[in-house]
Amino acid sequence: MNAPLIVSAVDLHRRYGEGDAAVDALDGVTVGFPKGRFTAIMGPSGSGKSTLMHILAGLDRPTGGSVVVDDVELGGLDDKKLTQLRRDKFGFIFQFFNLLPVLTAEENITLPLKIAGKKPEKAWLDELIEAVGLSDRRSHRPSQLSGGQQQRVAVARALLTKPAVVFADEPTGNLDSKAGDEVLQMLRRAADEYGQTVIMVTHDPHAASIADHIVVLVDGQVVRETPAGEADEVVELMKAVA
Repeated sequence: MNAPLIVSAVDLHRRYGEGDAAVDALDGVTVGFPKGRFTAIMGPSGSGKSTLMHILAGLDRPTGGSVVVDDVELGGLDDKKLTQLRRDKFGFIFQFFNLLPVLTAEENITLPLKIAGKKPEKAWLDELIEAVGLSDRRSHRPSQLSGGQQQRVAVARALLTKPAVVFADEPTGNLDSKAGDEVLQMLRRAADEYGQTVIMVTHDPHAASIADHIVVLVDGQVVRETPAGEADEVVELMKAVA
């Protein structure tokens, strides 16, 4: 974990509500994510995993503390600059594929660039579509694809802009084990071959075992940081912090 940090958070707090009804989703989180590494964020339901990811990705703002991405402090950016940073630096993969049903697989993959008024590099697009195993499905619409294929479209869409950081929120949550493994191997490849930083929220010990490193949250606080082990070791880790 000696690589320079591309994303770091210091003393993050996120409070929802006020007074007696206030809930602290994050309570003093300090954590860093090195360039080109794959980190899994784990924790029981309600531990603050998704809140942390949303704040790291600039989709939500903290009540206190700071987030720095590639030497830029997110708190100092207005909404326009924050949107531009997300577009230029981040790729997003969600549990629900978020594909547009009227577009083909290829059109869904290239949509973020089209919105930005840019054209994809053909060689990179072709390489990516081949890498995710969709060369014979480019013209298929989402309704003609399996769940695993749809998620592979979402992965390719996230990687097309060559983002520095890929955020994946339960990316295998709606997939069977085979399709889930294919998606995890693509995220592994994004880190190993493309040098991208992958930050994945998951509750699945097997998914976490594919990562380099695991950060465990409980009640809005980081309670453990450890190198990822085998799936059964991750199960024991989660039992230990429960």
